[in-house]
Amino acid sequence: MKLVSDFAPLPAAAELTQDSAFARLWRAFMTARVGIALVLLALLAALHLLAPAFNVSGWLVALGFTYLAAVVAVRLFTRPRPPGSSFDPQWVSTIGIDLVAFATLQFLQAGGINYSPLFALPVLMGSVLGSTLLALGTAAGVTLLLLTDAWVLSLHAPDDSATRFLQAALTGTGYFALSLLVNQMAVRLSREEHAARQGQRAARAQAQVNQLVIETLSDGVLVVDAKWRVHAANPAAQALLGLPHAGPGVEFALSGQPAWEPLAALARTTFRERTPQSADIAMSLVGDETRRLHVRSRLTNPDSSQFASLCVMFVQDLRELEGRLRTEKLAAMGRMSAAVAHEIRNPLAAIAQANALMDEDLREPALRQLSALVRKNTQRLAQIVDEILNVAQNQPGDRAAAPRMELDPAVAGVCGDWAMQTRSSERLQVALGAPGARVRFEAPHLRRVLVNLLDNALRYAGGQPDSIRVATALAEGQPVLTVWSDGAPLSASVEQRLFEPFFSSESRSSGLGLYICRELCERHGAAIGYRRRAAGSGAHAREGNEFFVSFGPARSKLAGAAPFDTMAA
Repeated sequence: MKLVSDFAPLPAAAELTQDSAFARLWRAFMTARVGIALVLLALLAALHLLAPAFNVSGWLVALGFTYLAAVVAVRLFTRPRPPGSSFDPQWVSTIGIDLVAFATLQFLQAGGINYSPLFALPVLMGSVLGSTLLALGTAAGVTLLLLTDAWVLSLHAPDDSATRFLQAALTGTGYFALSLLVNQMAVRLSREEHAARQGQRAARAQAQVNQLVIETLSDGVLVVDAKWRVHAANPAAQALLGLPHAGPGVEFALSGQPAWEPLAALARTTFRERTPQSADIAMSLVGDETRRLHVRSRLTNPDSSQFASLCVMFVQDLRELEGRLRTEKLAAMGRMSAAVAHEIRNPLAAIAQANALMDEDLREPALRQLSALVRKNTQRLAQIVDEILNVAQNQPGDRAAAPRMELDPAVAGVCGDWAMQTRSSERLQVALGAPGARVRFEAPHLRRVLVNLLDNALRYAGGQPDSIRVATALAEGQPVLTVWSDGAPLSASVEQRLFEPFFSSESRSSGLGLYICRELCERHGAAIGYRRRAAGSGAHAREGNEFFVSFGPARSKLAGAAPFDTMAA
């Protein structure tokens, strides 16, 4: 049999918490010592006072009182230390005192009583609370004390010496066997407790990680029992069910609202068939539009009838799911478009150059008109290629590295150049209301943003003199640039996808203009948005479409914003 010399190692003494098995056993032994001390003191005092024939002197009563005081002090003022130490001061105040007290009573045979059974207490205490070496050492000490007592008695009665020595040897052998057996059991129990505590800590940490992951999931997670009661719902599920402020740990029944009936029906089907289920359902919440959800469900113990199963339901908003698919398609389209644009750039340049050379030799008006048509369309294709490559190569820059520039002079210069090139001076009205305001924006990028917005406004504006209005202002200390036009209102579907790449309501547009504006604004810490509002005053006020750029500090991306390879829907 393999002997284990020490208890299972513990990381530190701090691990001996009040609820540990070692601490509980230590308190039990200390309490037992107090009880034995009380019994001994009462017995000795009674023999001393009531039975003088037993020859119990007063100093033996004092010994009992001293032993009681010592064990009570140890019980009240000491704390258990880590097990496994062969020797340390705690054993002097416990096992040492017990051996001295019990040996004194045994040697003196106080009251003619055999006190050898009391030696079982220090032997058990050393075996359970100490190491194997301490247990065997305590048993050996007790055996030596018993043999010494037999030798002392044999001096007074030589006839019974053999019997006394045999009894002491047998008792000592029993203590050796008891100490070894109890120590090995204590070692095993200590190791099992240590392993259980480690497993409990690991399980608790894993549960915390799982809870954190579930709470941060964008998809909803519901845990439902067989009575359709929800035991757990992460924030995403609460929002999808119309409970945004329910909080964690809130239980509710799926039968609580009629809109949740499709979820309850799917849970019933899952419990009845005990197989995973999935379905697309529609919920009509109060005060909200119909919410389309994709739900998957499965049981925790589908093959066990002994344990109660729970139904775990994974809920996804179909609009977000479709948006992700559309994002992936847009990302793939963007990469493909960039590759195609790069490949057609050189042939397109060759076509434009050949057309320019051929145009020099043309004399007939019809042929020159065809050449101009070719030139116009090659320029348009070149612009689309440049926009696609610009988007593909656009990386987030360092906003702090951009130079500060005065907003009003820059806007006035861009508007003047644009009005001359497009011959739209009569329809453009510029109002500069942010004198001295400086923004961190690279001048070419600001020009590109403003020109894109002006081109977009010109495409849909009317023919009145002030159908396009550009203005700058200070809103809460932050410069704001607005471009307004009196075009028709946008439909809800167009407004929702306004800043998506490759989306356009016109077949002749690349659908990249507004997307490039948003990317450049976010690159410089600005924000761009759209709203429908009225411009002018009195009888001259009329509704129009307005795009605004807020030059504020760095902020979170707008809804749907993403890099080129992760375009949001």
